[in-house]
Amino acid sequence: MTTFVPLLTKDQITRLPERAREVVEYRKSGLSLNHVQGCSLGCAYCIRHTYGLWDENQPRALMTDAQAVEELVNHRYFTPHVTPVQIFNRATEPFLPKVRPHTFAVLEDLDARELTNHVLVITRHQLKPDDIDRLNQLHNLKVTLLFTYSGIDNKDIEPYPSHVAAESLKLMSTPTRRKYRTILYWRPLVPGLNDTDEHLVVAHDLSKHADATVFTGLFYRDQIAEYYRANKLPEPYEDTARRKIVPETLERRVLDAFSNSSALFRKTSCAVSYAHGLPDYNGHYGIRELCDICPLSQLELCAGAHRVPTSDQLHDVARVLPEAGDLKVVDTTDRAAVVSGLAAEQPRYFLQHALGFQVHDERHPHHANRHGRADLGWKAPHAND
Repeated sequence: MTTFVPLLTKDQITRLPERAREVVEYRKSGLSLNHVQGCSLGCAYCIRHTYGLWDENQPRALMTDAQAVEELVNHRYFTPHVTPVQIFNRATEPFLPKVRPHTFAVLEDLDARELTNHVLVITRHQLKPDDIDRLNQLHNLKVTLLFTYSGIDNKDIEPYPSHVAAESLKLMSTPTRRKYRTILYWRPLVPGLNDTDEHLVVAHDLSKHADATVFTGLFYRDQIAEYYRANKLPEPYEDTARRKIVPETLERRVLDAFSNSSALFRKTSCAVSYAHGLPDYNGHYGIRELCDICPLSQLELCAGAHRVPTSDQLHDVARVLPEAGDLKVVDTTDRAAVVSGLAAEQPRYFLQHALGFQVHDERHPHHANRHGRADLGWKAPHAND
């Protein structure tokens, strides 16, 4: 029952913002566990702004690790050996000194249950040689370390230096025999901030140490834009968006810089699955323009696993979720199933991972070549996109 960070009282928990009280939350790349909240790294673009947690600089726990794991594995969205899991990816840094013991406690508890789920741990902190040994003692989980690296040197935007993540990636990738995988999580890419030719060359060199590389842009939500304006930070875009922003010209330059790379991906789940030698658990294969940079071996894996579900199959999977009672299947193609009637995105992620197939909400269409990203910086979609 030991916690290495302060354990909040019930009264303190009730005063938290509603979403901050949600210890288990589905996000696109996995079911996210966040019973430790608060971070001292101070990245201006942090998603914590959207959860009302930005002012929490020191980690605090809403419950013990054992209680949190029980809540995770008994959650209606969790399926043993299927559901991808993320640990401490929205409210703290998993390898802060006081958070590190909680990260390993969760990993070791899940592993002791003989679960084989993907577990994603996203970090920009300093890892240590001892971490190699401890992670290699996990026998069952498919663990992936994703090292967030941006190359941003503006300390008002990113106070914690990117070179720490770079060195951690190199350290953790060194062993030739290891059970975990390493990803260069190259983000957020922002035009005019960290996209010079030199930035691209440095990232390309760093990618050679990782099992795979993902590049992506900035979540520029309203709360983050307000923080930028209030603190007189250079605003990267004139508008905000619900999806990550990767302008078309920036993507083209990244692809050109990595033209000789065999392990560059646009999507987190694609890189994670590739690193473990498995088909993409998010079922992106139907979105064929996503796959034009994928290795042939990975394309073959994903093609072999690609199954277009019937409307009945979608409803059968959704039947276990009370919040999916109004689900309607609008259309199903080889690319994706388009649905309506879901009030929130979390049940859609459940369906997507249960079926290994893309499930899109009719209210938020995916335009061709956007790859599920914001429309900012792209030409207007054609009518048939």
